[in-house]
Amino acid sequence: MTPNVLESIAHTRAAVSAARQAGSRIALVPTMGALHAGHARLIERARQDGQYVVVSIFVNPLQFDRPDDLERYPRTMESDLQMCASLGVDAVFAPVVGEMYPHTPTCTVHVGAVANYLCGQYRPGHFDGVATVVMKLFQIVTPDRAYFGEKDAQQLAVVRHLVRDFNLPVDIVGVKTVRESDGLALSSRNARLDQEERRLAPALYAGLLEAARLIARGETRANVVKTAAAARIRAARPLRLEYLEVVDAQNMQPVERITGRVIVAGALWVGSTRLIDNVRCDKVVLP
Repeated sequence: MTPNVLESIAHTRAAVSAARQAGSRIALVPTMGALHAGHARLIERARQDGQYVVVSIFVNPLQFDRPDDLERYPRTMESDLQMCASLGVDAVFAPVVGEMYPHTPTCTVHVGAVANYLCGQYRPGHFDGVATVVMKLFQIVTPDRAYFGEKDAQQLAVVRHLVRDFNLPVDIVGVKTVRESDGLALSSRNARLDQEERRLAPALYAGLLEAARLIARGETRANVVKTAAAARIRAARPLRLEYLEVVDAQNMQPVERITGRVIVAGALWVGSTRLIDNVRCDKVVLP
């Protein structure tokens, strides 16, 4: 099945309206392209839910804090469309920048405390850009459900807060992280790693697993968990750990004591490539 490739907002709205009139519920999988097996899992989940599936492919300039990062972001439209076709996607919304932002936007979404830490602390304005483009996509596609990967835990939290605070009629579905056999979370940025960097990259997940083990054994002191996890990562030099933090799973705020569900999240520079990952943990009270 070849998806309907739509480059304009008007055509996308018309296609979605026709599908809805035919009785379909609308599912949106927002992406920036360079699709991989993690994106495929999102699409498969949307298809399993039996809906009209729209995949958006748009490299959003508002969420890049470094021009060189925007320039280097992989763009693989031909293979992306082949994947969408193989997975039974109904429509691909693939606008150019001028279609999404015909003028410099004067009204954007400002994200509050949920974006203060983790990636938000190191990428100023990033989540404002994410929230703004997601709001636009929701207005254009009007999905009943939208699917996001749990690898980008803070992004998922931002989107959930966006839906809650603006009373948007969209169900947000988080889908588990897809990993390579050595634990490395799938990411479009993994393609930038050379052979040696690829060998070292799973160190981040190894550190996060160390944190998860400590929490499962009953450790409640976040600083102890962070120190042990960071030590595991730094053992695999030359890597640069940007952050490793234990945060509340709902509001992304750092915690000192682990009393419930938390997310242990980290960002690691491997050469010139920045990778992020996280694990979700529940406090375990040992006898």
